[in-house]
Amino acid sequence: MNRLKLFILIFLITTSLPLAFVVYQSYKGLKQEERAQLRFFSITLFDQMERELAKLVQAEEVRAIDEYQYFLADSAGPNQKPPQRSPLAEPDNPAYILGYFQNNPDGSMQTPLVNDQQSIPEQKKTLVARLRQANEFFNTKKLTMPQPQTTPKEIAPKETVQEKRKAEFAERFLKQAEPEQKSSYLGKKTQRVEEISAEQVLNVAREDKEGRNDRKSYASGISRQRAPAAQSDTADMMEQSPQRLYGSLEREQAVGAAEDDAMESSADKFQVEVAPFQSVALQDDSVYMFRRIVIDNQIYRQGFILLVEPFVQYLIDKHFTGQPLAEFTTLAFQRQDQGNFRDIIKVGNGSVETDFVTRRLFPTPFDFLSASLTAHAIPLSPARQTLNVALAILGTFMCLGLIAIYQSARSIVALSERRSQFVSSVTHELKTPLTNIRMYIEMLEQGIATSPEQEQKYLTVLESESARLSGLINNVLELAKLEKKQRHFHLQEGRLDDVLAEVETLMAQKVRSEGFSLTIKKADIPPFAYDREVLLQILVNLIENSLKFGKEAEQREITITADTVDRGVRLAVADSGPGIPGRALKKIFDDFYRVDNALTRTTGGTGIGLALVKKFVSALGGTVQAANNDGPGCTITIVLPV
Repeated sequence: MNRLKLFILIFLITTSLPLAFVVYQSYKGLKQEERAQLRFFSITLFDQMERELAKLVQAEEVRAIDEYQYFLADSAGPNQKPPQRSPLAEPDNPAYILGYFQNNPDGSMQTPLVNDQQSIPEQKKTLVARLRQANEFFNTKKLTMPQPQTTPKEIAPKETVQEKRKAEFAERFLKQAEPEQKSSYLGKKTQRVEEISAEQVLNVAREDKEGRNDRKSYASGISRQRAPAAQSDTADMMEQSPQRLYGSLEREQAVGAAEDDAMESSADKFQVEVAPFQSVALQDDSVYMFRRIVIDNQIYRQGFILLVEPFVQYLIDKHFTGQPLAEFTTLAFQRQDQGNFRDIIKVGNGSVETDFVTRRLFPTPFDFLSASLTAHAIPLSPARQTLNVALAILGTFMCLGLIAIYQSARSIVALSERRSQFVSSVTHELKTPLTNIRMYIEMLEQGIATSPEQEQKYLTVLESESARLSGLINNVLELAKLEKKQRHFHLQEGRLDDVLAEVETLMAQKVRSEGFSLTIKKADIPPFAYDREVLLQILVNLIENSLKFGKEAEQREITITADTVDRGVRLAVADSGPGIPGRALKKIFDDFYRVDNALTRTTGGTGIGLALVKKFVSALGGTVQAANNDGPGCTITIVLPV
């Protein structure tokens, strides 16, 4: 058994280590999957916010350049209509937009909120004053502003070791040949040229058109300013071949003639350079979002004042608040301040410790704004529950299997030991009566018995020992037949009274000689089918067992009770002996089992009597059980089906 325990322990270790490694890798993979899912949804959240920013920029890009004036330019011709007010003339902007204004080349300001800067309505004075203050602060910063790049770059956060591992995890399922190009600008990336009318030019440059008589004189002035550039282009072409020069001059003359005709015959058209939107931080947590337009080599800046905190709160309310993501994550927005980012708003579960973080630096012109999503405890994947159940079932069955193997091996070893003891007991039980028989026969042969009474006594002993020997051999043979299922039963209908009377007759002399009393209590039992010889052998074995173990009892009584139960007949054999230890009540019917105590060691026996009883009863379709009495002794109860 010690070797078996060692083998089971080695098996448990050798199977547990690989299983533990598989479990560890499974949970590790689930954790990576959980992080990947949270990263996907956090990126989706930032993409939604980025689309919101792009929508705002694109809506501002499509505005006409004269919408930043109180009245729009009127190009209706002779039938002029009443001036149309700009859609920006009324302050009905979202809460995060303070107002719109245009910064002129000389630093002055024009706003669509008022037509006359000197006559401002009372309800707009505070707002216009704030716009003027913002314009003055912008004038101090615009000289040091960097020129906008045609292809702005996005500053991406450095990739951490965990992010590299996640990328490797993703490449197991989807090979990424080239990384997807992220958006570097929200709107039109490059500077563009738009064609506008002279009325729009005059409307934008209101200060420049003062003192001019009409639209044509102003347009002529702009056209004359273009002449030096044309002459310069012609001078550069002198170095080219005559054929090319002649063709160029010819085309230039044709173009000039066409321009002169078009200026006189139709409304003048002018080209204006429009740069992409950019942003400048102001002093009161606001940002001037503007575009540069160039008219007649004069730079105008048109845009609006964005209130950062209300705008960020708008993004949070629209895209984050109320989402399941907000229950276990923290969303923080940072604003660039002198090259460093500082937190301005933080919402969510408010956890300080973070196990997961995703950052996004928004593209130009919102490159002053960044966001980060952090989580302390990532929600567990539903697959974990399935894995836990599978591991619990696997562990349970594995432990039960090992226990079953151990118990089976233990039972086999115990049975082997009992068989060995049985062989020793049978040898002893066979040797003792044979020795007695041989001794008494020799005594009879030698004439030691000097009287007929003494000879009769010797003959009685010989009969008893031969009956004991015969019973032992019969029990062994019966047990062998039952194990090989070669025992045949002959069921015949009869009354139980006949069997009880025969048992009383057979055992009366032996019971009296041992000093016991045998009492039979029987009820009115109707006839039923049973094997007479088997039932006799069962009752005889039980009575002999009580006689053998009850010799030392103060009261030597054996009682057989017979009555009926539901669809069966019950036989109970009770004695007043020492009883059976509680731990052995379920084992006494096992093959070759004997209770290990001083009484069994002195009485001897083979351990097959009660085992034979159980096998007989089971073969007849009945049940048998043992129980200790309230007083001394125990009771063996047999129930046979009717």
